Amino acid sequence: MVDALARALGPSAVTAIVNVGDDLEFLGLQVSPDLDTVVYTLAGLLDEERGWGVRDETTNALATAERLGGESWFMLGDRDIGLHLVRTSALRSGEPLSTVTARISAALGVETRLLPACDERVRTMVATPAGELDFQSWFVGRRHTDPVVGVRFEGAGAASPAPGVLQALAEADRVLIAPSNPFVSIDPILAVPGIRAAVAERRMDAVAVSPIVGGRALRGPLAEMLGGLGHEPSALGVARLYADLVSTFVLDPADAVLVPTIEALGLRAVVVPTVMVDPLEREEIGRGVVEALT
Repeated sequence: MVDALARALGPSAVTAIVNVGDDLEFLGLQVSPDLDTVVYTLAGLLDEERGWGVRDETTNALATAERLGGESWFMLGDRDIGLHLVRTSALRSGEPLSTVTARISAALGVETRLLPACDERVRTMVATPAGELDFQSWFVGRRHTDPVVGVRFEGAGAASPAPGVLQALAEADRVLIAPSNPFVSIDPILAVPGIRAAVAERRMDAVAVSPIVGGRALRGPLAEMLGGLGHEPSALGVARLYADLVSTFVLDPADAVLVPTIEALGLRAVVVPTVMVDPLEREEIGRGVVEALT
């Protein structure tokens, strides 16, 4: 969605506030998967087939680490490791994550402004019947096979919005909640004190795009999480989650039948194509979303 809007409006017209609850320390490196995926996408480096990491990647360093007895359950490519080395060194020297992110983005030619939700350490913790797991252990290590019965955000209460986050929310023409998992991609951002209130303050200019199309998530286990956490696994279920934060809800034509029910929640429902797996379709979809909201 960030890429679609950047293509439609121009990259410098977009600011993205990005989840850091997925971050982890792996083999001594500080990894920020969501920030990295966004920056790789905007820089034209993303492995689009996998949806993460750098295309044409090699894994020699990870293979060597595994041979020497190191952990290898989390995928780190050789070029990807270069980014993590720079980030880890900067953070250890006292540079905040927001400053490191801006420097990395500029070095890769990314004009869109990328802001981590906060500079402090926040970790998404997933409660399962097997016990509580950090997000990456659940999602990657155990391939998100464990049912989810609860989610919390360790450290969020003591965090503060990163520099520029609240200003961006206050000054934006529109605030758009991207079609990501509400529980583990959006809620970790909103859990940082001040951010949810800032979004709610802009409710009449705020929009959410459904991450569910035809009752299915295009990626990840969102439909299962919605059902497991007591919500309807549909675009309507997602609309209910955001009804107090946004005034407009965007859904794909596959879910057009839900428009009356969504509008009964007090939301304006907008139907435009939202499936953006093919990068060649993103500009058209971004333009369609923007035009529908003007």
